[in-house]
Amino acid sequence: MSYDDLVLEAEKEGIKVIEYKFKSARIKGLYSDGVITLNSAINCTTAEKKCILAEEIGHYQTSYGNILDQKDTGNLKQEKKARNWAYEKLVPVSKLIEAYKSGVTNRYELAEFLDLSEEFLNDAVAHYRDKYGKYIKHGNYLIYFEPLGVLKIIE
Repeated sequence: MSYDDLVLEAEKEGIKVIEYKFKSARIKGLYSDGVITLNSAINCTTAEKKCILAEEIGHYQTSYGNILDQKDTGNLKQEKKARNWAYEKLVPVSKLIEAYKSGVTNRYELAEFLDLSEEFLNDAVAHYRDKYGKYIKHGNYLIYFEPLGVLKIIE
């Protein structure tokens, strides 16, 4: 899924995606009242921008109210839910199998294959490890999260 595909998907949900130069480069994106605003002041790749956009769509899908105060544990939980939504959106386990079938052999290649930042990919793998443990069975494949790898089950 490309950045443009994700923008189109957001627009189909009724979400407007805009860019705006925030005063602080610390804020990468923000969702509020049907609008996702991406910070045009940060210097990032299209892959990183896609990761930011996915998380903001995750806020639309999973969050409610003003969660800017990250000292509040309820807000932190909503932030985590939005990130987890983004991980599962951009790194579905089926894509890990597809990458394996395409000859991807390491995390760098996997990030390239999925058009993601390596940091986002690493966080997504950690999310799956927390959710499923060291591995899961998906169809005729075992997907290992520690270390990352895919094995085909031959019966």
